[in-house]
Amino acid sequence: MATNHLHEIEALGQAVWLDNISRALIEDGELKRLVDEDGLSGVTSNPTIFEKAMGEGDRYDPAFRAAVEDGVDDPRDAFFRVGAIDIRDACDILKPVFERMNGQDGYVSFELPPDVANDTEGSIAMAKELRDSVGRDNVLIKVPGTEAGVPAFEELTAAGVSVNVTLLFSVGRYEAIAEAYVKGLERRVEAGEPIDRIASVASFFVSRVDSKVDAALEGQEREDELKGRAGIANAKLAYQAFERIFSGERWEKLESKGANFQRPLWASTGTKNPEYPDTLYVDGLIGPHTVNTMPDKTLAAARDHATAKRTVDQGYDEARRLIDDLKSAGVPFEDIVGTELVDEGVASFAKSFDSLIETIDEKIRETAPA
Repeated sequence: MATNHLHEIEALGQAVWLDNISRALIEDGELKRLVDEDGLSGVTSNPTIFEKAMGEGDRYDPAFRAAVEDGVDDPRDAFFRVGAIDIRDACDILKPVFERMNGQDGYVSFELPPDVANDTEGSIAMAKELRDSVGRDNVLIKVPGTEAGVPAFEELTAAGVSVNVTLLFSVGRYEAIAEAYVKGLERRVEAGEPIDRIASVASFFVSRVDSKVDAALEGQEREDELKGRAGIANAKLAYQAFERIFSGERWEKLESKGANFQRPLWASTGTKNPEYPDTLYVDGLIGPHTVNTMPDKTLAAARDHATAKRTVDQGYDEARRLIDDLKSAGVPFEDIVGTELVDEGVASFAKSFDSLIETIDEKIRETAPA
């Protein structure tokens, strides 16, 4: 029987999640099979994923019809109602993992709408609303790691909401997010609230960094030497920051009260450049207290031929040198990871969300009685 390399990755301390959700995955038993056979321990979703799932075929028609019959005729409200059903059902499939791991894994992520990405108070209110609409302990609400998202995340952690902070590209922003998590937990302790069942992941994007940096390197003298390496190097430096922040006396105090690590989650791990190995962003970032959320194709490739070896904390000096070399070569690295990729990520999800709402509006109009 062929070796399932996903199990080897998990043995090295990394959780394997699926970056996809759909009614078909849930109803046809594929998600449960991935959990039972591959050890899948989480699911992430975003507006692009839902746009693809809900826009193709007629699998969602009964759910939208039921929404209309219940008087839900606004397409945005219909999306959150129907999307919450998918998230809830996926949470139920992952519940045994959640219980076995004492709340440290087994999560499903549901993303805030893009229009609150730069609105702290709006993000806080909407995150609580989404959590309540799903009504499962193992849901993570995805909050974009924008400037407004940092204080929103701290408030949500202090309020006991488990969060997946997404669209992280820069080590500096990652550090701010990790600090917000620690502060949020400390506030709960001061208020006499429990912290042992709060979870969080910090979704740090990888392949998008390479796409942007490679484009900036085009025609440069050192292009061949430097391209395709920035994403992993940048993520490794974020992991080095994770090791520093989640150790020492301050963290140990929280840990003694049951605090869970905020695990770095490697996102955007599908290989976008066909010249690169299809498990590039899996093999290079394996290690303890991490998550890799993989699109279907990457998951299949990793199952078949990933190289399961602890790599995430290897070569910190080399990673830092690479970033310095990129800057020396004229790549505006801090601008790329600090603002450009975050803004582009929010805009991309906003476009998908708008398209999704248009699709649902059409479905609702088709369903409405004449």
